Amino acid sequence: MLRTERHARILEHVSAKGGVDVHELSRLLNVSGATVRRDLQHLSRLHLLRRTHGGAVVGSIGLEVPVQHRAERRRPEKQAIARAAAALVPEGAVVGMTGGTTVTEVARLLAGRGPVTIVTNAVNIAAELVLHRDVNLVVIGGNARTASYELVGPIAEKTLADHHTDMTFLGVDGISAAHGCTTHDQLEAATDRAFAAGSGRTVVVADHSKIGKVTFAKICPLTDIHHLVTDDGAPRDQLARIADAGVPVTVVESR
Repeated sequence: MLRTERHARILEHVSAKGGVDVHELSRLLNVSGATVRRDLQHLSRLHLLRRTHGGAVVGSIGLEVPVQHRAERRRPEKQAIARAAAALVPEGAVVGMTGGTTVTEVARLLAGRGPVTIVTNAVNIAAELVLHRDVNLVVIGGNARTASYELVGPIAEKTLADHHTDMTFLGVDGISAAHGCTTHDQLEAATDRAFAAGSGRTVVVADHSKIGKVTFAKICPLTDIHHLVTDDGAPRDQLARIADAGVPVTVVESR
């Protein structure tokens, strides 16, 4: 297992449980306790968790796993979601794209498919698409967030208010029937909300770990969402509640 993947699993596990000990992580990751301690020390220096005697703790709502630690996690699921999501885009469409690892997979597919206009605030997506001749790329400015590689804030929102997209692919940190779509950062939530407000159709792409989850800042209620694409690892009861709230749900096979 790569070190970055190991760190991602540690952060997700600590986030889900609120706290773990070294022995538990050692069994989970199949590595030595010394390796786990080094990993926890590294993540503590990055202020991603707080070391305790024999383990680590963190607030489950407050933790945001940086995008570089998430890129390889559940990649087969994200690629399967992206294939289904990209199939929803007609040729020549104007497509909004927020940040997120699953949205990035959608962007890669659209870039290789034919003429499309992509409006994004994600600098990593922009960097991948800028040399594709069939992509008319529009990059939204704003304040850079290192955790998500997104440009957010009043500049981004003002630019989005002056433009319209046929559809937007929205990356979220959580989606539930009770709380709608949520993310970790208030500025990011407001910018995501501006993407949705200026779009004819908003599609959430989220792997199963996001379904039923609630994080700090609310992006929008489910009434603002036109479609959810997720994978077959998602909790069925949560998907049923989202569908009952009026959101069409597409569930893809991840294997």
